[in-house]
Amino acid sequence: MANKWVYMFSEGDMTMRNLLGGKGANLAEMTNIGLPVPQGFTVTTEACTQYYEDGRQINDEIMAQIMDGVKKMEEINGKKFGDSENPLLVSVRSGARASMPGMMDTILNLGLNDDVVATMIKGNPDPTFERFVYDSYRRFIQMFSDVVMEVGKKYFEQLIDKMKEEKGVKYDVDLTAQDLKILAEQFKAEYKNQLGKDFPSDPVEQMKLAVEAVFRSWDNPRANVYRRDNDIPYSWGTAVNVMPMVFGNLNNESGTGVAFTRDPATGENKLMGEFLINAQGEDVVAGVRTPMPIAQMEQEFPEAYAEFVKVCDTLENHYHDMQDMEFTVENKKLYMLQCRNGKRTAPAALKIACDLVDEGHKTEEEAVAMIDPRNLDTLLHPQFDAAELKKATPIGKGLGASPGAACGKVVFTAEDAVEWAERGEKVVLVRLETSPEDITGMKSAQGILTVRGGMTSHAAVVARGMGTCCVSGCGDIVMDEENKKFELAGKTYTEGSEISIDGTTGNIYDGLIPTVDATIAGEFGRVMAWADKYRKLKVRTNADTPADAKKARELGAEGIGLCRTEHMFFEEDRIAAFREMICSDTVEEREEALAKILPYQQGDFEALYEALEGNPVTIRFLDPPLHEFVPTEEADIKKLAEAKGKSVEEIKAIIDSLHEFNPMMGHRGCRLAVTYPEIAKMQTSAVIRAAINVKKNHPDWTVEPEIMIPLVGDVKELKNVKDVVVATADAEIAAAGVEMKYEVGTMIEIPRAALTADQIATEAEFFCFGTNDLTQMTFGFSRDDAGKFLDAYYDAKIYESDPFAKLDQTGVGQLMEMAVEKGKKVRPSLHCGICGEHGGDPSSVEFCHKIGLDYVSCSPFRVPIARLAAAQAAIADKSK
Repeated sequence: MANKWVYMFSEGDMTMRNLLGGKGANLAEMTNIGLPVPQGFTVTTEACTQYYEDGRQINDEIMAQIMDGVKKMEEINGKKFGDSENPLLVSVRSGARASMPGMMDTILNLGLNDDVVATMIKGNPDPTFERFVYDSYRRFIQMFSDVVMEVGKKYFEQLIDKMKEEKGVKYDVDLTAQDLKILAEQFKAEYKNQLGKDFPSDPVEQMKLAVEAVFRSWDNPRANVYRRDNDIPYSWGTAVNVMPMVFGNLNNESGTGVAFTRDPATGENKLMGEFLINAQGEDVVAGVRTPMPIAQMEQEFPEAYAEFVKVCDTLENHYHDMQDMEFTVENKKLYMLQCRNGKRTAPAALKIACDLVDEGHKTEEEAVAMIDPRNLDTLLHPQFDAAELKKATPIGKGLGASPGAACGKVVFTAEDAVEWAERGEKVVLVRLETSPEDITGMKSAQGILTVRGGMTSHAAVVARGMGTCCVSGCGDIVMDEENKKFELAGKTYTEGSEISIDGTTGNIYDGLIPTVDATIAGEFGRVMAWADKYRKLKVRTNADTPADAKKARELGAEGIGLCRTEHMFFEEDRIAAFREMICSDTVEEREEALAKILPYQQGDFEALYEALEGNPVTIRFLDPPLHEFVPTEEADIKKLAEAKGKSVEEIKAIIDSLHEFNPMMGHRGCRLAVTYPEIAKMQTSAVIRAAINVKKNHPDWTVEPEIMIPLVGDVKELKNVKDVVVATADAEIAAAGVEMKYEVGTMIEIPRAALTADQIATEAEFFCFGTNDLTQMTFGFSRDDAGKFLDAYYDAKIYESDPFAKLDQTGVGQLMEMAVEKGKKVRPSLHCGICGEHGGDPSSVEFCHKIGLDYVSCSPFRVPIARLAAAQAAIADKSK
């Protein structure tokens, strides 16, 4: 049987998402439940993969099936594609299996040419109809040129702006049929000027080129960035949906809209959306005109509105989730063009999840599974200081499109946003309207402000997904992008001017308003309690200060998985003593210097144990190479020379001798303790004394120190340092006359440690995977330098994501899995965790659950993300 590359909407359903893409599967499902969908077909994601395998071209078999689909579409719709008597016009749209709003391409009004246009006009003498035909034609030429032939949009927009200026009108809608006819001719001339050939008039050729363009857009730069950020594999490909055009721009009895069954910003259970009369769908999403709220549609088109409200109920009851829908009204009749589970802000996601449980749509487990953990980040983000905000007067107002508060210096391009942010400046990106190419700038900005566009414009949807504050559609701004300035409330703002924006209210303020950390609302606690009920993995935090530890406890951390002790050496009073230790000639001198640091370390550890209230604390002994601690300023070198009774030259010679060619693989970690056992002795005494004191003050707490030896590669190395630790700890405990349990374990961050984990487990009582270093060592490149070539690797499809942000499950993951298995065979009581950056990444957390780790540890603000991701991993495991 030959491959089936094309499915009519009536042949699919919502379970076929992987093959038909999200949009195609939902169009098929809406067809099945009897909703008014213009009947067309879907070209499968497998056809996209085949297109790339065939050297980026559509083979004859796929093309034949597409034209077969067109034939069936002609029969259903009673019109003929490319016919000059009764023409069928179509839209060609992308639809990947995961929603990627605005990242891939769409072509509307396909099938038009000079003959079809002439016939359509001849068949309908109404002058408004002539205007509509030319409006559709110029849109088609513009879209086809931009999307299919990659001639930039700007050439066409300049022609439209020039025409509007000549005619003295503000909006495209105000142009006459004659104006649009001239524009269509100018567009075709511009096409020829740019490409050196005529605009294609054969509809079959148009169709083939358009489908190829959608497949090609799967690999465009903005789609690649979006996929990396949202864990969407390149291998999935996109489907293509071809459906008959319905015309929202036919006349004033027509229009187009985008709506949500619940408010995507707050989660409130009320219909929310936008509608434009006499417009095509792109106008709403692109934000070219600012639309009216959906409720107004009831006055304009009461019958279509009533039907739409019914459709919304049907869809929510069918999908049991908040729906995002695109629809068109043609001559007062409603048509549904797409539906999908709507993107929503984190507060809305939590509210909707709780409401759906209360309304009987979802179980607790289903509610937990439907929230994107990465979104929780936004809940923990700053808001404006309420007192300061009271004093401020807004200078303008747009739509609050993505919550949070942002202040910073104005920049006007995505490139500038990236560049200024890299210099450490906080910036607000101000644009006429954003386009998908701006995604990198949007990521670098504190907030985004646009002049055009509604709640469903590209800027709004992408910002909500990224958790970035966004205000859209502030029409009062007089924008001059070319000269990098805008006017608002009688004041001119240039690059570097300071503004503040509120993504919840839509208010814009002059100057910088201080922000405060977010507080967490009731629904958050409810969802987190469900998550904690179902997860198996424990969640700890990486924290070196009591303040961080306290924050992490508030956010639900169940212990410290990594305390980096070196961070405690850098304070003014301690660094001097530590430098004296480094520059000492004898063990006695070193011990004398370390004795000055011991009380500080002990105090630090006591504060951490207090903050954790009897939860486990893992303390990693000194890890970085010594050269990181030596002075660089002349005055500090002089001070150190005086303290040690040495000359400045002698001190400089010591500093030079510490220079390392490859510090990542140099004299650091357990190698320091092998060379200078006195460092391990001092740190052990500090840990044990702190634990004894805290236990004395809180007899009901469990205080059992976990001492972690870093960078071990050989069991003999670990034993060497562990012997020093055990002798010191046992002596401290005996001297205090108390009972105390403690554990000595290691950080697995060298591939050799993972490979010989069975030997290492004979000495180690726990393993903690330091996946930052384990990734560097396994790949053989440094995370500080990887940025120089990773982009080229993404472009060449060698890597799909940054291995330091998302755990490499194939290589590094295999080492982890092997280490857990080998370690537990030798020591069944061995507990294992992870404390690299990956501990807060949802897909990495899922992997940690799968290989049987006991806990993940991550930075304080990522603790809720890890809790939710751990619960989702357990729920997914159970449903398998």
